[in-house]
Amino acid sequence: MTSTYEPADPVAKGILPTAKQSLSDLFIWKQRVVVTNDFGEEHTEWQSPEPLKNPFTLFAQLSVKDWIFFVVGFLAWTADAFDFHALSIQTTKLAKYYHRTNTDITTAITLTLLLRSIGAALFGLAGDKYGRKWPMVINMLVLGLLQIATIYAKTFQQFLAVRSLFGLFMGGVYGNAIAMALENCPVNARGLMSGILQQGYSFGYVVAACANLGVGGSTESWKTVFWIGAGLSIAIGLVRICFPESKQFIEAKKAGHQAKAPGVFWAETKKMLKQEWKMCIYCIILMTWFNYYSHTSQDSYTTFMLTQKHLLNAPATRASILMKTGACVGGTIIGYLSQFVGRRRAMVVAAILSACMIPAWILPEGERSLSASGFFIQFFIQGAWGVIPIHLNELSPPAFRSSFPGLTYQLGNMISSPSAQIVNAIAESHQVRTNQGKLASAYGPTMGIATAIIALGIAVTAALGPEKRGRKFDTVGPSVAEIPAKDIEQGGGGMDEKTAGAVISEKI
Repeated sequence: MTSTYEPADPVAKGILPTAKQSLSDLFIWKQRVVVTNDFGEEHTEWQSPEPLKNPFTLFAQLSVKDWIFFVVGFLAWTADAFDFHALSIQTTKLAKYYHRTNTDITTAITLTLLLRSIGAALFGLAGDKYGRKWPMVINMLVLGLLQIATIYAKTFQQFLAVRSLFGLFMGGVYGNAIAMALENCPVNARGLMSGILQQGYSFGYVVAACANLGVGGSTESWKTVFWIGAGLSIAIGLVRICFPESKQFIEAKKAGHQAKAPGVFWAETKKMLKQEWKMCIYCIILMTWFNYYSHTSQDSYTTFMLTQKHLLNAPATRASILMKTGACVGGTIIGYLSQFVGRRRAMVVAAILSACMIPAWILPEGERSLSASGFFIQFFIQGAWGVIPIHLNELSPPAFRSSFPGLTYQLGNMISSPSAQIVNAIAESHQVRTNQGKLASAYGPTMGIATAIIALGIAVTAALGPEKRGRKFDTVGPSVAEIPAKDIEQGGGGMDEKTAGAVISEKI
């Protein structure tokens, strides 16, 4: 962000005034920023976004060490997604294996998502206190072992129990992965790198779908996909052992911010929640919408093509692969553009465009048409998602960049955990006539109506919420106990001598 020295009205206080001001700011190209100088004097001004840079120029700004942190974080998130989607894309196989309905199998998805928030809290706070490295290592190794345990689950009850434990450990990956990957990125490269990072989730889906395609459609073949997932998770956990701790965490530890008794750390966490409760609630609401958005539009899509569109396993899987390829492309492009157009504008426009794509998404027949429409709707759905990692990091209190994004993300996941089960239950209780004249579960109309409602909810929530584009990540930041309620972060990117030494502290 570049200072224009143009005064702006102070940041509004209170929920309704803030929402009104945020909506108004959405239609103003410049961004309202509170600037605090070294003497603690504050003023509010408009700042302009810097022009978009060539992506390859942005890539070159990352050092070799920065790239190592980013790639490891990306691969951890990819393996995490593979492990989750190994179940969702094989719902019909598992239903046959355990002699259950598709809705029964999606109970495992619900339990996984429900318990992810607990894992996010435990491992996120561990990441803030003990570092990003070892919590992630433990996460990845245990996830691999739980994938193996799933293979050997003999009964449906054992299967549900293992997937519940899987959700607990899965929840700890996201916060530590994105903190480690994005803390080291230069400011003007964050939008692009955030978009790429978030698509580790979509890439994990693509890899899982490719594995499913490769093993064929036999009932027992689901086990091979789970073996592949176990190998990926364990391998990434072992690779993470070979690389050092996050630079920001090490610097904070040297400064003494982390050398505290557990009681002090928890006291700081409580104080952060007391000071930032509005931001916490807002981010949880936003992530609830986003998790419904993702799971409603993708978890039952393969089942939709198999049952309502009469595709065989191979073409349905190929269509799913192309659908999530669109997600990878959209998340990268829109995440990159958010650095210039703004985080909220990118999310609002992408959500509205995805809603416009719904008829073209559920009405076509045949593999090619479904592949094309799936590609474009996921381009915009995951395009909006591509902004989320950096948006949550920029909104996060500085000393809690491991726990805050992961916890708010996974609490949203917990609230939206029944999404796949709800879609399957509603679809199986209603029937539509297919192009072959047969009656089939109404997956298309159910997913279409739900996705339209969710897209509108995201557009409204993002339009009324805060934005802190360009916030500095130079350090983890002082503990909450050591600073007043306002958050002051060092840095002054994009400012000249007149504002040298100033720090940006955008408030809710």
